Amino acid sequence: MGSSTPESEEKNEIQVERIQNVADKGGVLENQPAAGLPAEFAHLDEKKILRKMDLRLIPVLAVLYLLSFLDRGNIGNANIEGLSDDLHLTPDQYNWCLTVFFFTYAAFEVPSNLMLKKLRPSRWLPTIMVAWGVVMTLMGIVRNYHGLLATRIFLGVAEAGLFPGVAYYLTMWYCRHEIQLRQAMFFSAASVAGAFSGLLAFAISKMHGVGGLEGWRWIFILEGLLTVIVACVSFFLLYDFPETASFLTEEERAFVVYRLKYQGQVAGKGATNGAAVTKVAESEEFQWKYVWQAFTDWQIYVNLFVYWGVVCPLYGISLFLPTIIKDLNYKNSTAQLMTVPIYIVASILAVFSAFLSDKVGKRSPFIISLMCVMAAGFGMCIGSNNPKVVYGGVFIVACALYPAFPGVIAWLSNNLAGSYKRSVGMALQIGIGNLGGAMASNFYRKKDKPRFILGHALELGFIGVGIVAAIILLLSYRRINHDRDRKIREGADRLHTEEELAAMGDKAVTFRYMY
Repeated sequence: MGSSTPESEEKNEIQVERIQNVADKGGVLENQPAAGLPAEFAHLDEKKILRKMDLRLIPVLAVLYLLSFLDRGNIGNANIEGLSDDLHLTPDQYNWCLTVFFFTYAAFEVPSNLMLKKLRPSRWLPTIMVAWGVVMTLMGIVRNYHGLLATRIFLGVAEAGLFPGVAYYLTMWYCRHEIQLRQAMFFSAASVAGAFSGLLAFAISKMHGVGGLEGWRWIFILEGLLTVIVACVSFFLLYDFPETASFLTEEERAFVVYRLKYQGQVAGKGATNGAAVTKVAESEEFQWKYVWQAFTDWQIYVNLFVYWGVVCPLYGISLFLPTIIKDLNYKNSTAQLMTVPIYIVASILAVFSAFLSDKVGKRSPFIISLMCVMAAGFGMCIGSNNPKVVYGGVFIVACALYPAFPGVIAWLSNNLAGSYKRSVGMALQIGIGNLGGAMASNFYRKKDKPRFILGHALELGFIGVGIVAAIILLLSYRRINHDRDRKIREGADRLHTEEELAAMGDKAVTFRYMY
């Protein structure tokens, strides 16, 4: 079925290759994903291969992330069905139950991403799913504040590996000019989960009294059991790496691996027409220095502010949207159902925006523009007490932040070279970045309802900081690329061996940042 045993250690070795510069362009630098493809790949249909990968990978990953987002955010739906009242929670205690999830979630993301590659995705991802499904089910039988707090802590531990793991997993299959569309396709499952969670919670809450349990308890129990069942099935549906994918032919596997090795690199003009040009492959072997490179890379920490500018509104919306709508004088069932169109439209826009971003090969224009739209939406929420205007503002925010989120993830992954550095860097971004969820959990206080002006204003502040950070990244990447173009023209790439350039990753003079 899906998984297969990884092949020998050969796939972890640095591989470099000299290819013939058959298309001399007068010294103009090239930055193409598969520039200089060997002749043996010329007959392969790249689009057909990508479609095969999409059909085998994306639906399964979308279902996994849908369940993750569903299980993480269903506490908001359970709360409007009476969780706080039945457990006698104060507003501060409820917010703490939301917040502690993110502490363990952030702490375990880097170790989980390192384990993913060592233990194989087809084993690691389903295993952590079973763990969080069990925790979610147990959440349905808690009797007090301390029980709920403990289950939320362990839910963070178990769920930590799913999103950064899947985001990194996709970079092991797709080139950087293709990745945002795939990130958006599986992330849009979160949008669907937002709609689905409202519908599901509305239906499950009707089980109030069955088995002597409240309706909100059944939300946790049934959704947790569903997660365990899907996790068991996914053991047989997930594939590990392109090198071992049984649905690809031997030639197709070699082609996919080749494309991934040489992405992000440039080739300058040779000494004479037809001269051999060095292409530097991406480093694949594990060394602790790559982990350290990720922890000390400036771009990850600047990107974190962009991430916070998107993830704080994301968690604010996902955790509190039903409450915000309910407090606009709509009843519970109506509040649940009014979240549905918001998430459906946001899902469609996320995929469309990612398609355009990949097509033009740009990230920052889309991210900055979408964050400005988010700011306008929160401005509507702050400036009016008309329920229809506030609902419209929240609608606008969601329709901008869901397309922006996969863009921020893709942007950093595009600019980290070296498999293990990318693994750790993406986990740092998502792990530390998701502490924004801990902050957002406390933005919408019960005493601020129904307008929640403080919460909306804080979201607006994070968006502003994110826009500034995105502009800093844009200008920095452009300057560095221009500087490397000049150095290549001066022959700086010939001062290092191919192995040295591969080990340098995105710091190599041959690497170009995407912005």
